[in-house]
Amino acid sequence: MVARDVSPAVESIYERLTNEEDARVCTDISDVACHYVPANFMRIVGSSILTKTGDALINPKTVLAWLVNFMGAPAYVMALLVPVRESGSLIPQLVIAAWVRQKPIRKWTWVLGASLQGAAVASIGVIAFTLRGAAAGISVLTAVVLFSLARGLCSVSSKDVLGKTIPKTRRGRVSGIAAGLSGVFVVLVGLGIYLARPADAGALFYAALLVGAAMLWWLAAVVYGSIVEEPGETDGGGNAAAAAVKSLGLLATDRDFRRFVVTRALLISSALTAPYYVALAQRSSGGSTSVLGLVILAGGLASSLSAPTWGKLADRSSRTVLLLAATLTGLLGVAVFVLERSLTGDVPAWVYPLAFLLLGVAHSGIRLGRKTYLVDMAHGNKRTDYVAVSNTAIGVILLVAGGITAALSFLPAETLILVFAVTSLVGALWGLGLPEVQD
Repeated sequence: MVARDVSPAVESIYERLTNEEDARVCTDISDVACHYVPANFMRIVGSSILTKTGDALINPKTVLAWLVNFMGAPAYVMALLVPVRESGSLIPQLVIAAWVRQKPIRKWTWVLGASLQGAAVASIGVIAFTLRGAAAGISVLTAVVLFSLARGLCSVSSKDVLGKTIPKTRRGRVSGIAAGLSGVFVVLVGLGIYLARPADAGALFYAALLVGAAMLWWLAAVVYGSIVEEPGETDGGGNAAAAAVKSLGLLATDRDFRRFVVTRALLISSALTAPYYVALAQRSSGGSTSVLGLVILAGGLASSLSAPTWGKLADRSSRTVLLLAATLTGLLGVAVFVLERSLTGDVPAWVYPLAFLLLGVAHSGIRLGRKTYLVDMAHGNKRTDYVAVSNTAIGVILLVAGGITAALSFLPAETLILVFAVTSLVGALWGLGLPEVQD
């Protein structure tokens, strides 16, 4: 590969973002990759900002939930949105990873996935403008399935490209900076939705919102395609299903990886508990529709305020980030339970948006910590296997946890928050056994 010059402006921005004033850090990457670190850093951050902002525009807990209600879809459609979106992108990753391992250049897998995600989101915009009732609901679910499968392509390939192009001690910063900057855009989105009152908006509003989101994914694909990536190792043309079964053996033979997967499984409670914070906020505010905008604002602020700090800390010790964020999730849940029970439902309306903000800070730390930990704990194709096996396992666990949560839905929201809080604290204790991977 012939080295091309990197723009001095890009070099300068990279140095400011990473506080890299002396010799460039190039741990765990090749000399050629080292030359392109500033440009690749900016391209990965830019594409991530675009997709994270798009995610806020199609969040199944907020915007898509409002949309299916607007279209008069059956109640089961809303219940399936979150598990389908999350599990659909995670469960097939063992097979996807076996296919990706055959590719010496893997950025094009991400580009394909982002392009397909954009197409799926645009189709939801068309559905919002043309269909109603059960047909609309089923069509949206079908589009969400396609979106999730495409998301799996990006998930497997992105961590491998990150590991090949960005050095250790800088990878957490990529995610942290991207999450922080995208959080600013999400705040603007939330403010816009709050002012526009989407519950009273027409079909054109939703169609425009979703087509705009689709364009963000397509632009991200263009940016990501410009990354300079060296060819990597491949496994050859083995059978994808057989390779997937073989990869599952890592859970039995790799003790540290198994502990990481169990820890991550316990910490999905930070995501599963979020709707119950929203439920309490709606109840305390008397069902005001402004809660939608406030929740989106809180989520955006949480990322923009905390993610850069979590990212820097993750480059020093992603294990510590996981433990701190898990503990915060647990203690926050216990505090909310005690507050709700002690005030017998008379909690001020502003308390729960604030609690949702703190939960967003904790969830951001868990996401950044486990992503950085997973990238840094392995190399080459083993990294791809780790990503695929852990994501597939978590996808199955999400479905099971969703079923259990549905069965316990007769319990008050604050009680379910307490259950998830205890789960997070158990995850923090279990995570104490994880080895440091940044050393």
